[in-house]
Parts: sequence; structure tokens; C-alpha cells
Amino acid sequence: MQSLPTNQFPDRDSALRLRDAGLRPTRQRVALADLLFAKGDRHLTAEELHEEAVSVGVPCSLATVYNTLHQFTEAGMLRVLSLETAKTYFDTNVSDHHHFVVEGCNTVLDVPIGNISVSDLPEAPEGMEITHVDVVIRVRSKR
Repeated sequence: MQSLPTNQFPDRDSALRLRDAGLRPTRQRVALADLLFAKGDRHLTAEELHEEAVSVGVPCSLATVYNTLHQFTEAGMLRVLSLETAKTYFDTNVSDHHHFVVEGCNTVLDVPIGNISVSDLPEAPEGMEITHVDVVIRVRSKR
């Protein structure tokens, strides 16, 4: 008997992903994880995820979405982007990488791997270590 790939059952993938991250796979967490990770690597706000959830019939408040995103971040499933915009973005790609931010619409895009080299970093303060370096490149349409 041939087994089916697990991606044919996204809720199973999400439940496993949550368990692997040390989180209990509640119905809302699984539903939000399905929405977050089904489309591959992406950057989104809590408001955007809430809008997606409501549009597909997942009953949850914006506060629940914020709490869940922060739980996912603490568990290492997401990364918060510090972009100095009015909104907080969450990145489903937790690897070390950098970003373009399109001015005016605050679209966030990944910088292709290997295009940036960061060198000559200062020593971390005593008792601290550098965990990662975020490079944000702001771009706009040519006029």
C-alpha cells in the first residue's frame, strides 16, 4: 500500500509542526498555521492573517491572531521583522536572510541568498552574542 504525501493533509502537517515546536495543536492554532504555511515563504501582518482567516470561515478575533503569531514566534516557527513601518510583519522563513521593503506600499520581499555580505561587525557587549543581522533595503519604483 502506497502512503500519501503528508502535504495532502495540511492540518496534519500543521499539527505535527506545532507539536514539534512544543505547542499544543488547538483547532485555532492548526487553522492559523494552515493559512500561514500553505503558501510557502511569505511576510504578513496580523491584520492580513486575520482577514484571511475570516474569509475562509476560521472564527477568531484579531487578539487571538496576535497572540498566536507571538506564540509561533517564541516557538521558533516565525520571525518578527523590524522594518520601522507602522505595522509588524511576521516572516514564515526563519533562516538568516535580508529584505527589500517597497516604499509607499510596505511590500516586503526577500533578498536573494548570497547577494549580501556583512563583515566587520562590532564585538557583542560582554556576556552577549550576536544572533543574526537584519539588512533592510528600501526600494521604490523608478520615476
